[in-house]
Amino acid sequence: MKSPSDQPAPQISVIVPAYGVARWLGAALDSLIAQDFADWEAIVIDDGAPDDVAGAVRPYLSDPRIHFLATANHGVSAARNRAIAASRAPLIALLDGDDLFRPSYLGSMVAAMNDDSLAVIAACNARVFGAVAKEELVIGDDQNRGATASLADVLDRRFMIYIGATFRRAAFDRVGGFDTLMTNSEDFDLWVRLLMDGGHVRYVDSALADYRVRPRSASVSLLRNIRGNVRVYDKVIAAMPGSHEATVAAAVRAADLDRLEVEEALAAVIAGDVRPGLARLRAGRQYLNNPLWSFAFALWNVFPWLAPPMLAWRQRRHQGSSRRRPVRGTAQGQVQRV
Repeated sequence: MKSPSDQPAPQISVIVPAYGVARWLGAALDSLIAQDFADWEAIVIDDGAPDDVAGAVRPYLSDPRIHFLATANHGVSAARNRAIAASRAPLIALLDGDDLFRPSYLGSMVAAMNDDSLAVIAACNARVFGAVAKEELVIGDDQNRGATASLADVLDRRFMIYIGATFRRAAFDRVGGFDTLMTNSEDFDLWVRLLMDGGHVRYVDSALADYRVRPRSASVSLLRNIRGNVRVYDKVIAAMPGSHEATVAAAVRAADLDRLEVEEALAAVIAGDVRPGLARLRAGRQYLNNPLWSFAFALWNVFPWLAPPMLAWRQRRHQGSSRRRPVRGTAQGQVQRV
């Protein structure tokens, strides 16, 4: 990595993990170079990728703002921690190596953080593209899109934080960085721990980035993410016993466990374990309580062999959807699905 120690620290450091994304890395770096805001540095980190990340980044190293690290593979959390440790700015932005920032991203995020001393995170909207049935925005109209959000808002999913967010380096250091034991939902875990440390999220209501969905096993990814979310809620409950936030975390955790049971049953049916999987689905009917699912269950009672292809089609149809199922707080401090 080139040493920038003799140069003034930039206002914001962009962290670019690049495992298995060499083919798209140039586009990500082009989106940085095209920023309206110029006072940045980028740390690209190859944590033992199977493809030629070094070759992909080499043409960009003539820009003194772009630096490159290569390490053994220890996972994305460790890679981000290593890159942030090598950065110099008081603000940190995350850009995965297959995603894009729009030209106004850095300027908007820096302004949002500079204008709000209580903001520990700045978040924005983003377009989802790639291996999706249709392009959409990460933040839908069903989300609370107020200017700021609290820890409770994030826990009960009134407010979703897109992975391409910006946060304060000092707060990141205080909470110990990304938890390297989290193999999924590591970003959600970081946002929650940053907010537990104090402050709020500042939301910029504009699509300032583009999130690429690559082909993968949608069911496996979803199951892992739900399990990761449950671990985050467990941390909050343990760290803040008796608090409103712990009550919210416990309620949403219970809803996620219900959802996990349903998603595991769906995966079992698709994999060919039809009758046991359908029995598990029927037990979770409260989660699938609408006329379309009622019709499907009636059909599968007669023709169970139709269930795997129909559910596989549903999975493909929803692949790449970035939105969590919204949950809303009730007056009693519980949560309900909407």
